[in-house]
Amino acid sequence: MTQKIGVVFPGQGSQSVGMGKALYDAHPSLKTVYDEASAVLGYDVAELCFTGPAERLNLTEFTQPALLVSSIAAWRLLAPVGIRPIAVAGHSLGEYSALVAAGGVAFRDAVGLVQKRGRYMSEAVAPGTGLVAALLGLNADAVKEVCRAASPVGVVAAANFNSPGQIVIAGEKAAVERAIVLAKEQGCKKAIPLPVSVPVHTPLMQQAADRLARDLGAVRWSDLSAPLVNNAEAKAIRLAGEIQASLIRQLPSSVLWEETVHVMGSMGVTTVVEVGPGAVLAGLIRRILPGATVLNVNDPKSLDATLKAVS
Repeated sequence: MTQKIGVVFPGQGSQSVGMGKALYDAHPSLKTVYDEASAVLGYDVAELCFTGPAERLNLTEFTQPALLVSSIAAWRLLAPVGIRPIAVAGHSLGEYSALVAAGGVAFRDAVGLVQKRGRYMSEAVAPGTGLVAALLGLNADAVKEVCRAASPVGVVAAANFNSPGQIVIAGEKAAVERAIVLAKEQGCKKAIPLPVSVPVHTPLMQQAADRLARDLGAVRWSDLSAPLVNNAEAKAIRLAGEIQASLIRQLPSSVLWEETVHVMGSMGVTTVVEVGPGAVLAGLIRRILPGATVLNVNDPKSLDATLKAVS
C-alpha cells in the first residue's frame, strides 16, 4: 500500500433512516457491533438506524450513538484488510468514532459517552430555542463579524468552519435569524437551516461540556495508534492524557474542519477515506484538498471501490 491514508468520520447531519443497512445485510458479522451498542443504550440501535422513525433519529441523544455505531460498523470492515491510517479525524461527534478506530477508547465506552453527550447537549438549551444554519459564500472574517453584529440579540457564533465558503453558525434562534439577515446583506449566497436539534459548538454548550467532563474522566483512555487531528485546535494529538481535555474543549468551541483537513495534508495524507453514513465530508475535502484522492465507505459498492483503490 503506497498511499498515505487519512480516515475521517462524519458527525450530525449525516444521519438518515436506513443508514448502514446495506452493509449490515451484506456482512452478518456486523450484528455483534449493533448488539453490543444496544446492550449499552437500552434500545435496539439497529432498528433505529434502519427503520427510524426520522423524528427520533434526528434527536441529538439518539443521533449521536446511531452515527457512532454505523461508522464503527463500516470501519470494522476496513480494519482487517490492512488499512493503517497515518492520521484520523472526525467532525464533531465523529471525533469519538475516530478515537475508537485509533484505539483511544473502547467502543462500548464511546457508545455510553455519546449517549450522555447528546443528552447533556439537549438539556443545555430548551427545545425550539436554538437554530443552526449553513452560510454559503462568505469568508471566515465576514461570518465572525456578522455574528458579532447580531450578538446584542442573543448568543450566535461560528460553529463549523467546514470548507472555503461554507461556514455553519449556531446559537439562540433570534440571534441566528438576525445573523442570517446581516449575512445576506454582506453577500451571503444562501443560508440553509440544518437538521441539528441543538446549537452545538457555541458557548451555549459550556454547561454540557462541564457535565461531560465527569463522564470522560471515568473512562479508560489509551495512546492512539495514529494521531487525531482535533476539532478544537486542528492539532495532532496522540497521548491518552490529551484526549479528555480536547473533547471537553470541543463542545463550546468551533469545529475547525477546513484547517483540520489542511493539517492532515501537511502530515503527508494523500488519500482520505470517509467512513460512515453519507458522504458530506468527502464533498468538503474535495474542495479543501483538490489534489487528494477522496473515497468513502457507507454501503457495499463504496466499500468495494475503496478496497480496490487502496489495495
